[in-house]
This record gives sequence, C-alpha cells and structure tokens, in this order.
Amino acid sequence: MNLNALIDFALVATNEGLGKASRASGIAKATLSRRIADLEEQLGVRLIERSARGLKLTEAGEVLMTRTEGPLGEVIEALTAAREGISTPRGRLRVAAPVLFSQLAMGRIGAEFCAAYPEVEIEVVAEDRLVDLVEERFDVAIRINPSPDSSLVGRCFAKDRLIVVAAPAVLKPLPGAVRPVAAIVTSSFEPTHWHLDGGELVLEPNPKLRFSSLLMVRDAAVAGAGAALIPQSIAGDQLARGELVQWGTVHGMEPALWVLHTSRRLAAPKVRAFVEFICAHYPGMSSVLKG
Repeated sequence: MNLNALIDFALVATNEGLGKASRASGIAKATLSRRIADLEEQLGVRLIERSARGLKLTEAGEVLMTRTEGPLGEVIEALTAAREGISTPRGRLRVAAPVLFSQLAMGRIGAEFCAAYPEVEIEVVAEDRLVDLVEERFDVAIRINPSPDSSLVGRCFAKDRLIVVAAPAVLKPLPGAVRPVAAIVTSSFEPTHWHLDGGELVLEPNPKLRFSSLLMVRDAAVAGAGAALIPQSIAGDQLARGELVQWGTVHGMEPALWVLHTSRRLAAPKVRAFVEFICAHYPGMSSVLKG
C-alpha cells in the first residue's frame, strides 16, 4: 500500500474536501483525487462519496480513518523528525588522519568543529597506515597524495612544499657537481638526490640519523646534526627564529592533503559539514573531486 496515498486520504478527510486539503498541503487537487482513487482500487472499497455538496466518508472510510488516525500521526511525526535529523549534522564522526597532521592541526580543527556543530561528537585516530573506511567504521580519512580509489571521493584542501633546511652553523655546499651532505632522514628514506630549485644545487644525502617522525628530523636539524628534507609547514617557526635556514626547495614532490569519504551521493550531514569546514580552514586551495 502506498503510504502517501493513505496520508493524502487522511488529509482530505480531515479537511473535509479536496480544495481545502489542496490549499493546506500545496498538493494539486488532481493528485489528491488520483491517489485516493488508487487507494480505493487497492482496497476494493469506496472510501469517499463524491457529490455536488462535497465529499463524505463512507462507512469503510470512517473505519479506515478511525483505525489509522493515531498511527498516521505518529508516522508523519517520525518522517518529519527523520528529515530534520538528516539535514542536521549530529552523531559521532570518526576521522582517520596522518600522525603528523593530527599532532599539528587536528586538535584545533576538532575543537572548532565541535564548537560550530555541538551535536557532533568527533573522534580522531592518528594513523599513518591506510585504514579501510567501511570495515573500520571511519566516516572520513585524511590522506597525503592518495592513490586513485574508485570507492572514495573527496577534496584536496591543502598543499605543502618540501624544503631542505639546516642549522645556520652547517655550511651550505656551493653549486656545481653533486655535493654529498650529512643528512637527517626518516626511517623510510631511500637513496636519492635532492635537486634544489630546478637543479642549481644537487645534494647527495648521506644519512647520519634516521627518525620515524618528521618532528624529530626537524629538531635534529635545529641541533646542527645535518641537512634535512621536510615540509615547509613544520619549519615555519624555526625559520622565523633563525634556528634553521632554508637551502632550497625540492620540486615535484609536493605533499597534497585530501579529505576523503565513501559516498559521493547522500553523504551524511556530519561528513559534508566536516569536509566543508576543513576546506574553509585552508582558503585559496582549489578543491577537486576525486574518485
């Protein structure tokens, strides 16, 4: 049975006519009449008698109205509540984010998001591994330079630059042939050359210290242990204070941060709100759909 037809029948019966029901609901009289006729056809009984004096419920119509009036009211209230719930961000939002970004930014972003959307409870899990959003029940994942994935969609909300830095006491090699340099690297470092500013200076990093965290790499560079290749975003304060100097920029390896989720259509309001919120924190970044 078509629930809309049953609701429209109750609407017409309550308003004692198609015209009044149409004006009260904004539904065309022809639509109301057709739905009631369809309902009568399904039930095999006439529910409303039509005459020049208006409409009158038949005995079957009276019985149907009496039996359904209370439950229908509850159904209408439930549908209204559901629509309001669907349009309002609420509930728990689980976010998986890289460890470094979580340490530097997610505390502030999470607090400000909850202040803007008080009915949302946010949980941020700092993970450098690629979580499975569906299996592990995450609503959103923040990833750096993610590989194409047809099951995920999202937006690029920030880009960084990779720069080579060192303490002022560490002498910067002169341009020319490939220059070896004592280097502080991450645990995942693989032998490579650092081509600075289009190849004006090419460095051959000789790892002296390896760390699992870029923050430790940065701090070791401040302590004068060698040169380091790190994101510009984590070195701003140290550069401003003169604790580090920038030797140059390595192009072609720019980290891009994406906020990803599983559904392009009918994404939950809390997910849509979070995507818009985090993108607004990094204005000027062109947002591109992915997936």
